[in-house]
Amino acid sequence: MPQPAIDVRSSAFAEQFERIAGNVARIIQGKDDVIELVLVCLLAEGHLLLEDVPGVGKTSLAKALAASIEGTFGRVQFTPDLLPADVVGVSVYDRSAGRFEFRPGPVFANIILADEINRASPKTQSALLESMAEGQVTVDGATYTLESPFLVLATQNPIDHEGTFPLPESQLDRFLMRVRIGYPGRSAELEILATHADRDPLEDLAAVVTAAEVRAMSVEARAVHVDPALLGYLVDLAEASRRHPALALGMSPRATLSLLRVVRVRAAAAGRRYATPDDVKALAHPVLAHRLLVTPDAQVHGTTGADVVDALLGHVPVPRGAGR
Repeated sequence: MPQPAIDVRSSAFAEQFERIAGNVARIIQGKDDVIELVLVCLLAEGHLLLEDVPGVGKTSLAKALAASIEGTFGRVQFTPDLLPADVVGVSVYDRSAGRFEFRPGPVFANIILADEINRASPKTQSALLESMAEGQVTVDGATYTLESPFLVLATQNPIDHEGTFPLPESQLDRFLMRVRIGYPGRSAELEILATHADRDPLEDLAAVVTAAEVRAMSVEARAVHVDPALLGYLVDLAEASRRHPALALGMSPRATLSLLRVVRVRAAAAGRRYATPDDVKALAHPVLAHRLLVTPDAQVHGTTGADVVDALLGHVPVPRGAGR
């Protein structure tokens, strides 16, 4: 089936994508694949769960992304005594004016680092997740819209679970992707020592696009063509997950929609105006693995969500000619 030809807009999208990725890579060395996933998540208007040990660059990644898109940066250090008002903001009475004034919290930024989100109480977690889902904050009956682009990078330490409140499956499903940064390779770590030892390179990092251009890229990505056969492939993956014997909970319709959104962005980043099955396979793990609930029996045998994603991709037939 003939596909829309590559045009100037798709080429410009790819150039802007590479420009942002290259700028962030000046700070986060040796992790081009992670940077690309974060950018895909941003442009797909989703949110990201970074699950990794301390010290691998999660905070630097968030700051570098905010600086690269000329956006604002907010950070919330989640602790057991953190209150919802500490995240979204609070109304304070102004005696001179005789009225309450809203003082916005750190969630009112373009890029928000929610550090160790699993250390806060479920009530505080819910306050942030509501902002993520609705793109707005309601305080004392007044609603405040959060400015786009709006990306929450929530972090979790997979090693230390003492004093934590794990996110339930319904809240994990709110995150478009779950990504691990991992330790850098030898050459990348040598480069980190050379560039980060004397001064913070973030001080010299300038924006390469504007927030308005990022919003335009998100709109453009939605126009990427997805063949009906490829849509059927997404639904077949979802149905197969719901029947899989190792899963107590398969893909939700939100998961299918999430995969569609990121597939479109990846295609545009590659300079294409159409998506392919390869886009689906490349993004299936970060989008799906954290959403699948493995049965206790399967867990005993060492089966993980990533294993099930591999099985689904291996067994569900790929439609011929979809996106080609």
